[in-house]
Amino acid sequence: MKIKVLIADDNSFIREGMRIILTTFGDFEVVATVGDGQEAVDYCKAHEVDIALLDVRMPNMNGVEATRLLTEGTKTRPLILTTFDDDEYILDAIRYGAKGYLLKNNDPERIRDAIKSVHCGHNVLQDVILDKLKSSMELLRPGAQATGVPQTGAGTTGVPETEARAAEGPQAEAAAGVIQTGGAPLSGRSSTTAAQASPSRAAEAGSAAHAGGGLPFDRSPFTDRELDVMSKVAEGLSNKEISKELFISEGTTANYITSILNKTGLEHRTQIAIYYLTGRVR
Repeated sequence: MKIKVLIADDNSFIREGMRIILTTFGDFEVVATVGDGQEAVDYCKAHEVDIALLDVRMPNMNGVEATRLLTEGTKTRPLILTTFDDDEYILDAIRYGAKGYLLKNNDPERIRDAIKSVHCGHNVLQDVILDKLKSSMELLRPGAQATGVPQTGAGTTGVPETEARAAEGPQAEAAAGVIQTGGAPLSGRSSTTAAQASPSRAAEAGSAAHAGGGLPFDRSPFTDRELDVMSKVAEGLSNKEISKELFISEGTTANYITSILNKTGLEHRTQIAIYYLTGRVR
């Protein structure tokens, strides 16, 4: 029997692309594609759905809130599939009952395997997500803030049982026995070459403005990490260089750039640099 999957994403291109990908495997029946969390909840309450693939940021209701309502009111198992790896989303999604949290930079086979694992009753977390969750758990341990527990590196393979217990909380329960998956890039908008403008006084001034909150555009649509990436793009750094500076993977950097392009309506990274420095979109 095929696994019944619902896809919730406000980007119609991503919804349709994911539907096509899952259909090719033969293991899944995509019963619905919807554009926001409320539609996902309403459909799952009225129909039998095994797995709900949820983006985080959607209109009307985001994926985290939809996760809570699906967990409370249906038998559907929520699986977050998104470009956003901000700590607040991860912790809230796990707390509210998400059975997995993956970034869209995974290849289709890993997404397929994750859905099948969640359907079998497992929790699935990508390695970078597991690192962030483990670091947050460390901070919950007694005296952690006072002693300055260092952030975990990118090579962790799991959460030791003793640490999971020490974290005492819903996220600790979710971390116990998770299946880790890697982060191979998923086809989509590819990362381009470095910005044409080399580092300059303007870029340095932009970085200083970022730190002081004096940017020439509205910061509210962007996360702090996206602003960090925009600053580095304005300095003319490549994705590889940005990844080293910010201690994130190149795939994650590419995801942030894609998110920035989507939010601004820009087409390439040179325009991001101009936007960051001047506030102009053209």
